[in-house]
Amino acid sequence: MTKPELLAPAGNFEKLQAALIYGADAVYFGGKNFSLRAFGDNFTRDEILQAVDFTHERSKKIYAAVNIFAHNADLDALANYLKFLDSAGVDAVLVSDLGVLNLVKETNLKFHISTQANVTNWRAAKFFHDLGASRIVLARELTREEILDIKQNCAAELEIFVHGAMCISYSGRCWLSKFLTGRDANQGACTHSCRWKYNLVEEMRAGEFFPVGEDERGSYVMNSKDLCLLPYLDKVIQSGVASLKIEGRMKSVNYVAGVVKVYRAAIDSYFNGNFSVRSEWLDELNKIAHRPYTTGFFLSDGKPTEIYSTSKPSRASDFLGIIRAFDAKTMTATIEQRGKFEVNQRVEFFQPTGKTFSQIITSMRGEDGTEIFSAPHAQQIVKIPVVEPVEIWSIMKRNN
Repeated sequence: MTKPELLAPAGNFEKLQAALIYGADAVYFGGKNFSLRAFGDNFTRDEILQAVDFTHERSKKIYAAVNIFAHNADLDALANYLKFLDSAGVDAVLVSDLGVLNLVKETNLKFHISTQANVTNWRAAKFFHDLGASRIVLARELTREEILDIKQNCAAELEIFVHGAMCISYSGRCWLSKFLTGRDANQGACTHSCRWKYNLVEEMRAGEFFPVGEDERGSYVMNSKDLCLLPYLDKVIQSGVASLKIEGRMKSVNYVAGVVKVYRAAIDSYFNGNFSVRSEWLDELNKIAHRPYTTGFFLSDGKPTEIYSTSKPSRASDFLGIIRAFDAKTMTATIEQRGKFEVNQRVEFFQPTGKTFSQIITSMRGEDGTEIFSAPHAQQIVKIPVVEPVEIWSIMKRNN
């Protein structure tokens, strides 16, 4: 059995670096236009060239999401953008719109069919494969048995989501955001209206709001849990899919690093013949901001995939900073700050390949060497003594 690719989100260049350094085999990104994350940082053309070089230097792959449902006004600029991606050397593009697919076929680009195309059966998968698609990203609404059936009847590579946020609408094709705000989810501008708080209003009682669900705060009736297939990763791998995809181009570097490292370790342990779900893996996934986890449709167990009490994610740790340098002689780590921390606090270092360890911050110095006692400013440079060697790109956290 071939080891599946671990595919990670890259919302910007820093997240792309983190994903690859923490163990992803491939990354997917969006440009400034034509992907379904218009509110993300995304990549300029210069950054795309830089990202391709960084990825290929590590013998890994990079895919561009071009998965909007295009309108006539998009087509000329799309054609130009696809030619640029071809010349830049991206390994494939993700598409969902047949018009965009038609434009891709005028280039030398390989293409994958996005989950937005809603492939739920083997004939649809085979249709796209016959059109030239090398990979199909299956709809999230499929059970393991349905995935196995598609695999048996279609020669294309298959990709499925294994972790991350779920959409309440079928394969993400939603009109709610457009209806309520004028921002089209199918053009990448989703406002996540499904996660807002809703109440009932009776037409003759204007101003009276009746809670729909759990309590006086209202009910988040369309608010999905987050997908997590880690406990069933052996069954996922045995289904024969070629790529395991993590959602999260809008998520933090901390999220990307943590999720990628956990799934990297789990995949490798399966192929080393000693797979079992380790408590430290689950602990790490719980430290990252997330909604309650679900297996989605994969197990077809009928358990609810929505959470009705709140739309806010929870997390068991705070992201404090990224290690940018380490001096082995003085045992000093240089940290780019992302969250406030202080002397005498206990922190944890989550490393790309090394073990996680914790310690008390005994002292701190600013970039100019001046002694300081707290680091409250975003992205300030701080130096602290560490009790163990620490890898560059390690994440410093504080557990809650």
